Amino acid sequence: MLSIKDFSEMSHLSAQTLRYYHAEGLLVPAHVDEQTGYRSYTFDQVADVMLISVLREAGLGVKEIRRALDEPDVAPGLLREHQAEVQRRRAEQDEAIRTAGDLLEAPPQPCLRRVPAMTVVSRLAPVTPLGRDRQEWDLTEAILRAATEDLLTAVRSGGATPAGTPWRMLAPGRASAAEGPFWLIQVPLLDGPATLADVPPDAEVHRYEAAEELSITMPGRTSLAKYCTAIGRLLAYPLDGAFPDIARLRHLVREDGVEFSVPVRSC
Repeated sequence: MLSIKDFSEMSHLSAQTLRYYHAEGLLVPAHVDEQTGYRSYTFDQVADVMLISVLREAGLGVKEIRRALDEPDVAPGLLREHQAEVQRRRAEQDEAIRTAGDLLEAPPQPCLRRVPAMTVVSRLAPVTPLGRDRQEWDLTEAILRAATEDLLTAVRSGGATPAGTPWRMLAPGRASAAEGPFWLIQVPLLDGPATLADVPPDAEVHRYEAAEELSITMPGRTSLAKYCTAIGRLLAYPLDGAFPDIARLRHLVREDGVEFSVPVRSC
């Protein structure tokens, strides 16, 4: 039998950690003296410590490790699930680092531009959550991405060719409905006709005339903070005898960021 001191030195774990593992049921001593409370271990338990230590270094929590030890058959699956989660968080962190670098090197600024006339197919998207927290915001994004892909598929099936990046905007007059925001998904067409051969029954075709537009691009994935920052900077842009029509704010989600664009109206 090995004393806790000897076992601690052999396993490179402190006595305090060994006591914690005992309390959590991860590594129960081979013997505990009822009078003194001294813990003793066997040499064979070093292999158990090795596995626990490796799983801890891999980032698994105590509950996951306990289950892996109690149910060896499910342990590989637990590790794969943990690996997938680590890779997801790592990808998010890498994206956040890139976004931070972009924001620090070149803070986004609005620009004024002329937008050509275009034909657009519009469809009302499913109602979305209010976006009160990150989970609701991400759910809204997933719903709108799916709605955009559905409309793109319908447009192509109708014999038209999408041109450029689709966008979404809050549906006029329906943005503050009690059940949640309504959005319009809009797809610009390449030299599109006034109508499509097969317009989806719940979609409409519009013609937008050429106009001036104010635009700002926020790097990285969309968030409420970026949305509010974009609105603030668009409103602060100096316009002579004109104003940005925030009620017609368009969101163009690209691979490297989100472009927020508004038409410019004369006062």
